[in-house]
Amino acid sequence: MTIRNLEYAANPKSVALFGASARQGSVGQIVLDNIIAGGFEGDIWPVNPKYREIGGRPCYADASELPAAPDLAVIATPPKTVPGIIHELGDKGTRAAVVITAGLTHGNGLRQAMLDAAKPHLFRVIGPNTVGLIVPPAKLNASFAHMNPRAGNIAVLSQSGAIATSLIDWAADEGIGFSHIVSLGDMADVDVSDYLDLLAGDAGTSAILLYLESIPNARKFMSAARAAARLKPVIAVKAGRHEAAAKAATTHTGALSGSDKVVDAALRRAGILRVRGLGELFDAAETVARFPKLERSRVGIVTNGGGAGVLAVDTLADLDAELAEFSKETMEKLDTTLPANWSRANPVDIIGDAPAERYGAAITAVANDPATDVLLVMNCPTGLSSPAEAAQAVAKLAQGGTIADKPVLTCWLGEKTAREGRRILQDAGIAGFQTPAAASAAVSYLSDWSRAQKALMRVPSSRGEDVDGDHDAVLDIFRHAASKGRRMLTEPEAKAVIKAYGIPVPETIVVRTNEEVKNAAEHLLSAWSKVAVKLMSGTITHKSDVGGVVLDITTPQAAMDAVRNIKKRLQAMGSAGEIDGFVVQPMITRKNAQELILGIGRDPIFGPTVLFGAGGTAVEILDDTAIALPPLDNVLAGDLIDSTRIGRLLAGYRDRAPADREGIIRALNALSRLVVDFPCIVSVDINPLLADSEGIVALDARIEIEPNDVERTGPNPALAIRPYPAAWEKDLVLAGQEYHLRPIKPADVSLYPAFLAQVSPEDIRFRFLAPRQHFPDEMLLRLTQLDYEREIAFVALRKDTGELAGIVRLSSDPDKEATEYGLLVRTDLQGHGLGWALLRHVIDYARADGLAVINGLILDENTKMLTMAKEFGFELARHATEPDVRIATLRLR
Repeated sequence: MTIRNLEYAANPKSVALFGASARQGSVGQIVLDNIIAGGFEGDIWPVNPKYREIGGRPCYADASELPAAPDLAVIATPPKTVPGIIHELGDKGTRAAVVITAGLTHGNGLRQAMLDAAKPHLFRVIGPNTVGLIVPPAKLNASFAHMNPRAGNIAVLSQSGAIATSLIDWAADEGIGFSHIVSLGDMADVDVSDYLDLLAGDAGTSAILLYLESIPNARKFMSAARAAARLKPVIAVKAGRHEAAAKAATTHTGALSGSDKVVDAALRRAGILRVRGLGELFDAAETVARFPKLERSRVGIVTNGGGAGVLAVDTLADLDAELAEFSKETMEKLDTTLPANWSRANPVDIIGDAPAERYGAAITAVANDPATDVLLVMNCPTGLSSPAEAAQAVAKLAQGGTIADKPVLTCWLGEKTAREGRRILQDAGIAGFQTPAAASAAVSYLSDWSRAQKALMRVPSSRGEDVDGDHDAVLDIFRHAASKGRRMLTEPEAKAVIKAYGIPVPETIVVRTNEEVKNAAEHLLSAWSKVAVKLMSGTITHKSDVGGVVLDITTPQAAMDAVRNIKKRLQAMGSAGEIDGFVVQPMITRKNAQELILGIGRDPIFGPTVLFGAGGTAVEILDDTAIALPPLDNVLAGDLIDSTRIGRLLAGYRDRAPADREGIIRALNALSRLVVDFPCIVSVDINPLLADSEGIVALDARIEIEPNDVERTGPNPALAIRPYPAAWEKDLVLAGQEYHLRPIKPADVSLYPAFLAQVSPEDIRFRFLAPRQHFPDEMLLRLTQLDYEREIAFVALRKDTGELAGIVRLSSDPDKEATEYGLLVRTDLQGHGLGWALLRHVIDYARADGLAVINGLILDENTKMLTMAKEFGFELARHATEPDVRIATLRLR
């Protein structure tokens, strides 16, 4: 994977500092002092030809003089020297370096020369232009940070050195420790995705904090982030905004798909919690690392001060959080234990003189209410009660930071009198915050993280959901437009495309002569009370802007007059040559329908996007839209609808019946399937799409394509998330038993326990190269929750029982050159050809995916697998360091 040779940076046994110096205030002096002061217990070798010793340590002139190849090199020398140093280190056997030096990325060729020197050795470069690398558990501080952070279990990956050092300073006052602090610098080689892969498997890291300014490889980032976020909380601050391209956009979608909305969608789909500021990073990490995911996060508040409760409610409302609505039984319990003047509502104001017993009774009632998902307990200092005793009441009820299995968040306001209470809560493992706003924000962390984790678990298919598109018909339309050199489809063409994928459109008649206009109007007016006439042009996309749309036409003569007037307007503009014809269609008026916009955009970083929101002519002014990354499924499409204001209107209100939600979801899935199937699609607008209880209909559509990409086949390689490869499902019959082979899904984790129970200990040892009696939940999650870009597993399911019968897996290098396979068949089902079928299937997949080499590790005792490998043409060789292991290699090219 992408962590090759990064272990030398994560836990080095020796460090060489190039550019070490005795000059006070120099980078070389500060870094050397930090390495020594940090207590690094391995060898420390200063390198600088100007010195023979520094601080009593021998100093070496260059890499050739070093007593051995250092595990990690730290380079702080002039830019022009860096490529040569990397070359010398690679020859000596070093495989990782932190390049603190700046100035290698200014068009002087030094960056590429450095990478060229590293490539033959798979030498990993962190930087250049970095503050450095700190691994507190290894007592390594290879940086010029101003202080040495304490060891802990939080990792920080920062694309800004200044932000990294600020977080170190911040954490010192909070008593927070770190497992890794990595200033990534210019990311010439090692990027945030590489380190996410490393930290995903690091047992000493329980949460990962990211400060991001750019994401150079979206699919690699999404793949690594999804892998890490499945195992531990990943929390990000993403800084910077791309300049809006609204003026250049040819569709509304292009104008509305602002890059920050796309970043939100991408991070959410990757299972990452996004926070807005640095101050929220540690609070968010502490909160989500404590508690399991929540289906909902309805908050029950207990406070001895009404004002504090109101402040909390205000912040919760700002964050779209829910207040719990207590049951009648809960209200009766509270009535019996609280004073008569309690608030009789949520927040539960138990009055300023509340003793510990009153806190306990109120908390117990609220925590046990079925509508409470999260408990927020607050205390304001008064002269009538003790904050410390109130805290003790909470601590007595809590177990593992929860009460009645509900997360408990606390806010003890004030300073001097609140300190003891906060200490009691902290010692009891209860999450505490200093202000109502911070405590309320913590609720949003739980709900936002839970939503992101749910999105992470979705594995939409490349075939779409509830979508059966006419691929060939759409391809013919795109080919016709491309043959004319057109990027923009005409309105009838665009409507034909979306209709072919199941989105309803009104009858549309293309006309060019007055007689055709008259006939079309007569035909439609026989069934409809009014018609509309629209300009048809391959170059003018916003027809309303040039007066190219006339509505509410009731007679054929009025339709002909409308065409005549449109022609006159375009002639006056000098655009008469851009008229390709006209469109006549019925005026569909639905009194209670909502006008929506659905669309496809193309983000410069994350590729294709799907847009949904409030439509109509004022779509940009309303600015009620949301973005998602395809592929979608019913759940993700529903989430997209629910993330807009108009989504709430679609649910119905007053006398207005709910709109056809299933129809809207099908339309979103159709757009997702279209962009998966056709890489040539640049953008799509459906505006307006009318939606009411009777159904949906698209009144207008625009589609822009890249003519040169029309013949490219799907799934679209520009997708940031590779879809579930549904095309690789198949059925087979072996020894009279029917099996269904398909790519693995996250839900398959439930099949593993029964499967493993029927695999012999010997077969387990053969598969994992060592005995195993226990498979932790974390391991099973990693085996079943894959990102199909980097790993694939196929399961064989018995069609009669649905039981898992066998699994074959490929794990690929990021360059898609080499991949490693593993195969396991249930012991009682072996000998019937299932292992052979699975291996053949995965080899075919690897070949189609462009992989060059398949490798496998096989124990000498595993004679059945060795025989199978030989029959498939694998070459067998003895492992260099494991004498009882063979390396099987199959070259596909």
